[in-house]
Amino acid sequence: MFARRIVVIGTGYVGLTTGACLASLGHRVVCSDVNAEKVAELSRGEVRIHEPGLAELVREGIAAGRLEFVVGSAGAVADAEVVFLCVPTPMGSGGAADLAVVESVAGEVRDVLPTRCVVVTKSTVPVGTSKRLAEHLDREDVAVVSNPEFLREGSAVHDFLNPDRIVVGSDTQDAAERVAALYARLGAPTVLTDAASAEMVKYAANCFLATKLSYVNAIAELCEQLGADITDVTEGMGYDRRIGQSFLQPGPGWGGSCLPKDTAALLQVAEAVDFEFPLLQATISSNAHQRQRMVGKVREACGGSLAGERIGLLGLTFKAGTDDLRDSPALEVARLLADNGAELIAHDPGLRGDEPELPAGLTLVDDPYQAAKGAAALVLLTEWQAFRTLDWTLVAEALTGRIVVDTRNHLDPDVLRRAGLSWRGVGRTPVTALT
Repeated sequence: MFARRIVVIGTGYVGLTTGACLASLGHRVVCSDVNAEKVAELSRGEVRIHEPGLAELVREGIAAGRLEFVVGSAGAVADAEVVFLCVPTPMGSGGAADLAVVESVAGEVRDVLPTRCVVVTKSTVPVGTSKRLAEHLDREDVAVVSNPEFLREGSAVHDFLNPDRIVVGSDTQDAAERVAALYARLGAPTVLTDAASAEMVKYAANCFLATKLSYVNAIAELCEQLGADITDVTEGMGYDRRIGQSFLQPGPGWGGSCLPKDTAALLQVAEAVDFEFPLLQATISSNAHQRQRMVGKVREACGGSLAGERIGLLGLTFKAGTDDLRDSPALEVARLLADNGAELIAHDPGLRGDEPELPAGLTLVDDPYQAAKGAAALVLLTEWQAFRTLDWTLVAEALTGRIVVDTRNHLDPDVLRRAGLSWRGVGRTPVTALT
């Protein structure tokens, strides 16, 4: 495999992971960003993103001379063979992805891109963006390629270096093959297709996963009505190779930086061509219902009203292993609890306490026992492993109400029962404390 001269524009979650991992594969990578302070930190090997293995890869790349960080994009691309666009595409009006930053960066580099350079969209973008970007660049000697990422927060480095598949799409075959060759050392199945199909793959995959999660949450609610156990049900489902065991865990709803944005964007794309998509609409509606359902469980645990009740919360990030609060279902449940008059005391091992997303009226404390102190109920919202090994006898002593609402089915009900606590899960029979 030939080492390539690569520029990654944007050093956010996707950009930094992409740059560091490509450097680890032997390529020479320059990562550019508009934030001079961030560039200086990264140049020193200081990584603020909470992602296992990423900081180590960054420092290794710098030490090996294969990875560097610069301010600005125009100067960085002067000798690039491949330029990855890893810039924000936030949800805009009506749910459509906002491509303002993508187009702004394209405008900055358009006149300085080398001949035969390939521009790659790594950010999640609507179907048709590659064609639109090619028109915006207006460079017949520069090809545009779609190469969507499939990274999970908390395991992004592992996912990049051990991919299920590499998807590369372009209307220029040679350009697609050049981008695919960047990943040759990984030995992953590669899908070479046209640009529109590659862009569609990302949305189709994420929306399918969202639908799968909404379905499982609905089945969990039905299990509660019928006396079935969702844990046994999903185990029985998961052994079916047509279904698989992933994304079968019920919870307070799906969230994060991808699924809410991508489901809304695909709906908008469908509406733009007058295509009705009731299945996806139901997936989104079901997810909103799930947050309200968790609030109902807490309300029931508190005797029918949350007004004035002190509620302890375990976890606020959208998943364990991250510090990400973007569209976090845990955070949304917390907001709904506050709207119902609850006083909230929360602990999350991934948070510092200065996050602007934290709602007014919520107090973040340093340890889980403080969150339990004086609370009428304790609610687990994020599945941090450390919560499983708490001293539940101490938790029981700290609580005024002896009930734990486990929205992730993360805890062992028998352990809580022996500690004198009642347990309420999702899709499972409640467990009453030993008396």
